[in-house]
Amino acid sequence: MRRYVVFLAAAAALAGQGAGAGLAQQRAGGTASPPGTIVVDGSSTVAPLTSAVAEEFRKTPQGRNVRITVGISGTGGGFKKFCADSPQSRTDVQDASRPIRPEEDEACRRNQVSYVEVPVAIDGLSVVVHPRNTWATCLTLGELKRMWEPGAERRVTSWRQIRPTFPDRPLRLAGAGADSGTFDSFTEMVVGKAKASRGDYQATEDDNVTVQFVQRDEGALGYFGLAYLEENLGRVKGVAIDPSDRVHLASNDQCRGVEPTFDNTKSGRYPLTRPLFIYLNRTSALTKPEVRQFASWYVGQGTGVNLQVDDPRKPGRKTNLTRAVGYVEFPDPVYTAARQCIARLKPGTAFREAGKAAGHATLERVRREYVAHCR
Repeated sequence: MRRYVVFLAAAAALAGQGAGAGLAQQRAGGTASPPGTIVVDGSSTVAPLTSAVAEEFRKTPQGRNVRITVGISGTGGGFKKFCADSPQSRTDVQDASRPIRPEEDEACRRNQVSYVEVPVAIDGLSVVVHPRNTWATCLTLGELKRMWEPGAERRVTSWRQIRPTFPDRPLRLAGAGADSGTFDSFTEMVVGKAKASRGDYQATEDDNVTVQFVQRDEGALGYFGLAYLEENLGRVKGVAIDPSDRVHLASNDQCRGVEPTFDNTKSGRYPLTRPLFIYLNRTSALTKPEVRQFASWYVGQGTGVNLQVDDPRKPGRKTNLTRAVGYVEFPDPVYTAARQCIARLKPGTAFREAGKAAGHATLERVRREYVAHCR
């Protein structure tokens, strides 16, 4: 992953600077951040892309004097701030590795926080092991479920319990914490229910902690976004995932996995593929032009194939900013729809079930329901 500067500042300091930001804005569900400042928080998965876009945006005439801060509280922790009852606690932009959940949507409604939903990239949730792990080159979704389901806690502790051909050595796990959208996505796709997971693992909102955990232990397994795998190739390695629910395979040859790569993620062949989002505070976007300009630039020049930068994996070659960071761009119709939603400040989420925010979305739902939502 190409390294970008993240503009970090204490949220409390910004709130103090914005004490006079306008009571009308605050009462209408806005934030206390001052003009010329964009406060972002949320997903650690989306943060590298937002930070990269922010750095490039600040090189433009419209972004030159804009101060952008990017925090990492996890998707769930970020939504608690984004939808908070206090303007001093709220953020202008929320990074999210999943769509807004029903309880978060209700909190925003209760506190009069209107938002605009914007898909920004595609991620392949990557399962990783130590580079010297020679046995777990491929795992089925059924085997992953056996590792991670709540009933596995303190019971499934050896690799041999996953597959008879695996060595009888301790299975040590690391992954996202409960406030993370990655946790929600992984448990829903692997276990079948969001937030259903064993608790005896190294939980963290910082994916770099998971990298270090797996790097230190040949028997470890973890998961995080594709960008962190791309950045840490050599320190960890990705596992091919077979979408079947089979367990207790008689041989490794029976596992027909798909590797977490850019091409497999973009095509949707990789089983753990998911969309990534940002959410705009609609009042901030109405009263601070820089918020809307930043979001429009994000899904205009910033992502897709428009802005070409040095490819960190292929010296002397160029690639788009999204892939330079480690994710995959959406097809053009999705970004066109996103720009339409931003221009109109279309409120609400495109993903609803039984009248409530769904909290999850496939790539197909983004292509179909989100595009329709923004028309």
